[in-house]
Amino acid sequence: MSVLNQKSVLDMIKDFRRNWHTLCDSERTTVCGADSMLLTLQLSMAENNKQHCGEFTVSLSDVLLTWKYLLHEKLNLPVENMGMIDHYEDIRRTYDAFLKNNNMLDLIDVYKKCSVVASNCETNANISPSQLQDFLSGRQYAIDDETDLYVPTSSMSKHNQDNEKVKLLAKKIIYSYLNLLVNSKNDLALARILNIPDRGLGREAFTNLKHAAREKQMSLFLMATSFIRTLELGGKGYAPSPSDPLRTHVKGLHNFINFTDKLHEILGETSNPSQNLMP
Repeated sequence: MSVLNQKSVLDMIKDFRRNWHTLCDSERTTVCGADSMLLTLQLSMAENNKQHCGEFTVSLSDVLLTWKYLLHEKLNLPVENMGMIDHYEDIRRTYDAFLKNNNMLDLIDVYKKCSVVASNCETNANISPSQLQDFLSGRQYAIDDETDLYVPTSSMSKHNQDNEKVKLLAKKIIYSYLNLLVNSKNDLALARILNIPDRGLGREAFTNLKHAAREKQMSLFLMATSFIRTLELGGKGYAPSPSDPLRTHVKGLHNFINFTDKLHEILGETSNPSQNLMP
C-alpha cells in the first residue's frame, strides 16, 4: 500500500478552504487533525462517563479502542469483529455535537465534503478511505524495502528529535491560542491551553467550567470571560456565591483572560498578524 503523505492531506485541506463557501456555513470553521480528533473523542467519552458513572474520567485503553472503531465507522470501512465499548452511540452523538457546537470539522468530514465537489475530485481521488484511516492512526509504510534500513540513534540525533518535539508542542500551543481568538467557540483549543502556562487550572477547574458553560449555554471561553468580566466590573457586590464551583478558580481564570486580552491587543496592533505569527 502506498504512503499517504502529509502533503496530500494538506492539499485536500487547501481545496476545502478554497471552496469553504459551498462546503460549510462558516468561514471560521476549524479543521481538526488526528490529535484534535483524539482529544475531542477523549472529552466526549469522559462526558459520557460523567453521565453514566458520575466520574469525568476515561481510561486510555477505552479511548484507543473507541478511536479505532470511530475511524472505521466514519470512513465506512468494515467494523465486523471489532471491539466496541458500551454506550458508543451516545459517545458518537457527543463527539458530533462537540464538533458542531465549536464550528469544527474533523479530517474525515473534510474528506467527505471534498469528495462531493466536482472541482475537488481530482485531489481526493488520490486518497482512499483506507489510506486516510492509516494516516489518522499514525501508521507508516516503507515505499521501498531497500529504504527501510536501520539507522543507529546517536546522542546528537536524539537531541535533535527532542528539539523537534518541543518545537511541535510549542506550535500546537500557539495555534491553539490563535484558534481561540479567531473562534471563541473552540472549546478544544481552550482545553489545550487553559493551564499552559501553569495557572492552577487542572482537571477540576476544566470540569467546573464545562458544567457552568453548559448551564448558561455558552462556550467555555465565553463562560470564563463572562465570569471574570462580571467580577471586574461589578466589584464586591458581584462576588460569586460560596457554592459557585468557579469561586476557587478566580485567580487562574483571571490570569487566563488577562493573557488572551493581551494577545488581542498585540494582534490588533500588528498590520499583518498572520504573516508575523505563522512560522
